[in-house]
Amino acid sequence: MAMTIHVDIVSAEAEVFSGKANMVFAPAEMGEVGIAPRHTAMLARLKPGEVRVQLEGQDEQLFYVSGGMLEVQPHMVTVLADTALRAKDLDEAAALRVRERAEKAMTDKTSDFDYAKAQAELVEAVAQLRAIKKHRGKGGA
Repeated sequence: MAMTIHVDIVSAEAEVFSGKANMVFAPAEMGEVGIAPRHTAMLARLKPGEVRVQLEGQDEQLFYVSGGMLEVQPHMVTVLADTALRAKDLDEAAALRVRERAEKAMTDKTSDFDYAKAQAELVEAVAQLRAIKKHRGKGGA
């Protein structure tokens, strides 16, 4: 039997996933990190993107996180995010609307323009759309 690591993905609203995995990939601010069983302890900030969880004998499951914290212990990974959703639960139409609105706000600068907010919305929308695209490419997990 292969070694596994326990994974918890939690948002401000609810626990999104809890279970055993062979490997976890997460979008840390310093770049994507891969976590295997017995990984050294680590604490990292996450940027908006997808967390991939490889389950034993199954396809990997995809989750979107809006950012947050990643805590790694030798036998446990915890993802704490403001927003965390399964890729299959993302709303593509809403993400497209947010992306368009943010792109428009960044090009139509007005006196009450908040560039940082528009940029953050754009980053989150693009990350959601990537997660949706990957989820569809795998045939839905």
